[in-house]
Amino acid sequence: MSRTLPTRYAVSEAIIQLDDVCKTYQSPAGAIEGLRHVSLDVQPGEFACVQGHSGSGKSTLLLTIGGMQRPSSGRVSVANQDIYQLSRRKRSNYRASHVGFVFQLFHLLPYLNVRENVQLGSHESRMSRERAQELLVRFGLGERGRQRPTTLSAGERQRVALARALMGQPVVILADEPTGNLDRENTDEVLRALSEYCQQGGTVVLVTHGEEALPYTDRRIVIDKGTLHEVKS
Repeated sequence: MSRTLPTRYAVSEAIIQLDDVCKTYQSPAGAIEGLRHVSLDVQPGEFACVQGHSGSGKSTLLLTIGGMQRPSSGRVSVANQDIYQLSRRKRSNYRASHVGFVFQLFHLLPYLNVRENVQLGSHESRMSRERAQELLVRFGLGERGRQRPTTLSAGERQRVALARALMGQPVVILADEPTGNLDRENTDEVLRALSEYCQQGGTVVLVTHGEEALPYTDRRIVIDKGTLHEVKS
């Protein structure tokens, strides 16, 4: 059974807060509502899964939370910062220091080696090489640092992308179909790593059309035509 999320779902200490957020796109056929009056709170340490079919608004939701897509109306806060009140430069800096991203298509730079790709996740040059190597070792890629991403399997590339997301020690990770190109073994490995990040105090919002993530998550939300519905177990 599901219900539409209320105006304020949880307490004010939420790490992510959306208040009556709408996103409308203009098309030759007229206005398209990507998000419809979305209000959502996500707590520190929570692993939230947002499920929806293609075109349901799940990627729009993630990009809006991540500060990459300004809503048409409403308020978006991450770590008590109204991110769309910041200038573009300050929002970019804030996003780099507070939010990690993991995408289905990895988005690794082919002209950089594996370790250099991981280092892109931090603007701090000091000790970045050492931290990148520590993360690669953690994900079983300690010997792959000098290789190009194109030499890795899909599962290995996604682990590199996850290491990059963790590089800057963000408070939030936003994951868009992070296991969509992976087999079952690599899917479980990535989801376990995200779950561990939450157990250590981080927060994850993962969007997907499937159900593979559900055993690892604390909360299931369905999005349909830009509207959120909380699913109670």
